[in-house]
Amino acid sequence: MEIPAVIKFTTQAHKGYPLRKAGLLPVPLTLFIKKTILFKMILTVTTNPLLERRLLVDELYPGSEHRAKSERYTAGGKGINVSRQLTLLGVDNLAYTFIGGNNGRIFRSILTAEQINFTFVQTKNETRSAQLIIDEKSGKVSTFFGLNAQISQKEADEFKSKLRKVIGSCEMVIFSGSSPGVFCDDIIPFGIRTAHENDKISVCDTYGAHLKSCIESAPTIIHNNIHETEASLNISLKNESEITEYLDYLYSLGVKQSYLTNGKNPVYCSSFNYIYKAEPPEITELNATGSGDAFTSGIACGLHRAFTFEDTLAMASGLGAANALRSDVCCAGEAEYKSLMSGVKISTIGKKMRNL
Repeated sequence: MEIPAVIKFTTQAHKGYPLRKAGLLPVPLTLFIKKTILFKMILTVTTNPLLERRLLVDELYPGSEHRAKSERYTAGGKGINVSRQLTLLGVDNLAYTFIGGNNGRIFRSILTAEQINFTFVQTKNETRSAQLIIDEKSGKVSTFFGLNAQISQKEADEFKSKLRKVIGSCEMVIFSGSSPGVFCDDIIPFGIRTAHENDKISVCDTYGAHLKSCIESAPTIIHNNIHETEASLNISLKNESEITEYLDYLYSLGVKQSYLTNGKNPVYCSSFNYIYKAEPPEITELNATGSGDAFTSGIACGLHRAFTFEDTLAMASGLGAANALRSDVCCAGEAEYKSLMSGVKISTIGKKMRNL
């Protein structure tokens, strides 16, 4: 469902939000924010959306001719994936993105069919696309990405102008995915600063040349893939010592929670200056595409429902694992991720947080 960028509500939602329970204040402090929340929803921001054409073949042989058994289009991009999973979890959210051209028209129809609420800035150029070939025999997916959409300075400025308005109507904003070009590199840092100005929780899951400026803007929460972080910042995160040092660095900048994921390997994360390690459940991976986005949706859902930090971490890990068991992206149901949460092993590194 397409929604106008500015939504006005007059009713009050709640006047107390237990940030300590959610892990966003250090023990033993407890703070209840006394304010009116205009719309208790989550905003996702995707500057580089993707129209996916999925072809199913019996078996993929490189260099050979293939006949598709089925063909369908899906809407992608990291923030769009997060919105899809949040929608399936029953969490109100609004996806904000760029849309353009014939690809954009198809993209809009898909979001509407999936009942994902969205608003957008129209672009002159086409929304980028990708071809996904699914090997039915192995279940493996091969992806061929097209060129990024060419976003103009005018379109980027319009996006930031609307972003400033819509951030005021949400409880949390999630910035996910890469930047399509230089004119968009400042959108996420701008959005993080705007979230600070409006006293909103900001979650950042991005990579590329602009990651450094995003981190320096100090989002409330950062989630990154370890390898993308190493490549984006030209740093080494090869061992636990390097990882914990990096997590401490993020905390020194003002980041309240940090999560570093690495596929089937342990998740390293921090809540303030308390560091944790979470070992994901053992699974037979089918397709890991979007597992990081499923993980991000778990972080957001846990905060939205005021879960404890450890419960949020278990939910995020369960969603990431459940996604890797499917060929589609961020479509895990409640039973799927809950059955995996018990297999998540969480331990502390260094000092332990006291429970009150």
